[in-house]
Amino acid sequence: MAVPIRVLIVDDSSLARAMLRDMFESDAAFEVVAEAENGLVAVEAVQAHRPTLVTMDLEMPKMGGIEAIKEIMGRRPVPILVVSSFADARNAFAAVSHGAVDVIAKPDMTEEQVARFLDKARLVASIRVITHMRGLRPAVAAPHPAPSAPVFAPAPSAPVFAIASSTGGPQALACILGALPPSFASPIVIAQHVAPGFAAGMAEWLCTVSRLPVVLAVAGEVIAPGKVYLSPSESHMSVSPEGRIGLAPVRDADIYRPSCDILLGSVAAAFGARGIGIILTGMGKDGAKGLGAIKAAKGVTLAQDEASSVVFGMNKVAIDAGHAGSVLAVEDMAAAMIRLAGGGRA
Repeated sequence: MAVPIRVLIVDDSSLARAMLRDMFESDAAFEVVAEAENGLVAVEAVQAHRPTLVTMDLEMPKMGGIEAIKEIMGRRPVPILVVSSFADARNAFAAVSHGAVDVIAKPDMTEEQVARFLDKARLVASIRVITHMRGLRPAVAAPHPAPSAPVFAPAPSAPVFAIASSTGGPQALACILGALPPSFASPIVIAQHVAPGFAAGMAEWLCTVSRLPVVLAVAGEVIAPGKVYLSPSESHMSVSPEGRIGLAPVRDADIYRPSCDILLGSVAAAFGARGIGIILTGMGKDGAKGLGAIKAAKGVTLAQDEASSVVFGMNKVAIDAGHAGSVLAVEDMAAAMIRLAGGGRA
């Protein structure tokens, strides 16, 4: 019999804690070992009960969620899933930058919501945070020096960058965008798997660590150099040959929201060799096909390496398929982008 996932529930509301406990106790894969009404109690509970998963609220008395996450990750790192409201989405992603693995909306008790919540909890609990969380703190800093290898082909003028990411993506994106200079002269379009309703908060948070403007994509807008466009979680984003953003509604049957393959595939079709595809950390295989389309169109393709990935999934599929022209640590990605935007070589 598999060892259950030991859960610590942290929320200042006894009603919310009871609801989450009921959800976890409906699945034999989980065992609730403790509850905490604030961050101060949570820090001590992690030491005492040694959970393998923590669900963390943010707004609590005595010690809030972000402060608790900092303390926990400094003392005894454990996978943390932030359970938050849409209104607090910006702070939820700030919590991710301090070591939380992912963010999900506070669920209701519908069968679909419970199943989605437990699936996310299972995924987060499976991630090894000790080796991955540190070093991905967002910071506005000078780009890292280029490694001696690999060598990129010269990029054509006015390239368009398309980035695909999922679990661990917010940390990786903050690392990359925080290292790009305000003079970066290419548009960047991003498909990041994110809980419904949280994309706007993520864009706001990324603005606090990026020297480039980060906006939620709007249908019909023409992409501009030096601007970052994040796909809404409720829509699949694409870009036309005229550089105009398209948004198609997400369907109930769609597994990946928003679709990385749709975005990268559209950049391949619209810009050919001007397209530069990047696939980052994430669970599943979304984005691998789109990266392959950019490579087939003679564009440049990059993938994040295993060592710097929170989840070596999407990028591994792309690498194994031969779609990644180069594999780089996340801290080296911005320097590569700067050179490619200028048509240089790594």
